[in-house]
Amino acid sequence: MKVSIKQISQVTGFSPATVSNALNRKKGVNGETSKKIFRAAEELGYQAEKTATKIRFVTYRKNGRIIDDSLIFPAMIEGVERQAKALGYETTFSHLNCEDSNFEERLKEVTDDVNSLVILLGTEMLEEDYSSFMNYKGYIIVLDGWCEDMIFDAVLINNTDAACNAVEYLIEKGHRKIGYLRGDYRIKAFQYREYGYYRTLGKYSCTEKPEYIVTLGTQIETAYEDMKHYLEKEPELPTAFFADNDVIALGSIRALQEKGIKIPEQVSVVGFDDIRFGAVSMPGLTTIHVYKQEMGEVAVRRALDHIKYSGRQVRMKIQVGTKFLERGSVMDINHIEQAGLQVTCEQ
Repeated sequence: MKVSIKQISQVTGFSPATVSNALNRKKGVNGETSKKIFRAAEELGYQAEKTATKIRFVTYRKNGRIIDDSLIFPAMIEGVERQAKALGYETTFSHLNCEDSNFEERLKEVTDDVNSLVILLGTEMLEEDYSSFMNYKGYIIVLDGWCEDMIFDAVLINNTDAACNAVEYLIEKGHRKIGYLRGDYRIKAFQYREYGYYRTLGKYSCTEKPEYIVTLGTQIETAYEDMKHYLEKEPELPTAFFADNDVIALGSIRALQEKGIKIPEQVSVVGFDDIRFGAVSMPGLTTIHVYKQEMGEVAVRRALDHIKYSGRQVRMKIQVGTKFLERGSVMDINHIEQAGLQVTCEQ
């Protein structure tokens, strides 16, 4: 049987008006009273009416090392706004910057608003960052992120499978010495892409060498500078690199070319994300296209399912597929024999 505000009032001794104000987080109810009311509501199994009328898109900026330079997030936001409008919902925007002095105040504004459906851009979030949202009484879906405890629904890229496909593509092109251009800030997406890289190397028993793994900054200039330092040591180079994203790939290609290393004749490179600069780089960057707008649209539709099917509590992790884009940054070396380019495979 549905629990009413009147029943909570009877159990707690507070008036129905006070109970209602507390459950709706209105001002004027002291903290201790609110705690007692929420405790009683939870014990009784009270469920608030789902009355959300708007979507709140929340950008979580941990340090800006991923989202400040990325060109994929405006497209995700556009997808959210377009789908929300089509379904009759207003979209509001909040920006949480962990480096700002008013971060806690901004966070409270978000967590106090239980009448919005929150889409949280979790790209830069690590596992510990989700703790700030664990006690939120409204609905949150994480976009481009994932909480291992499965507290929230999530929409993300199928990172591991996409990375596997990219490395398999390089193997099909004859490459067995495949390196990894690894972002130094290990967001969840990069971790999952790394799984795919190692999984595929293991599957095909391909050469793994520590010097083939290059850890680089995640912005184009830092990736470029770090790759320059790596190349100064005159390392043995693999015949191909898989990069965590296009920004890292493009910064690295610039450093390689300045060193006189030809792309793709001497070293092939595959990126991830399909930012527009990759299409006009020289050579064009072979990469993985991410359906950015569609991810935002899926997040809105899943959030609205929370209203439509309010009795269902199953959490979902929705992975959106990708598309491989073949451009000019990878060479087929199956039938090429030239000095300094030997293809080997461990037995």
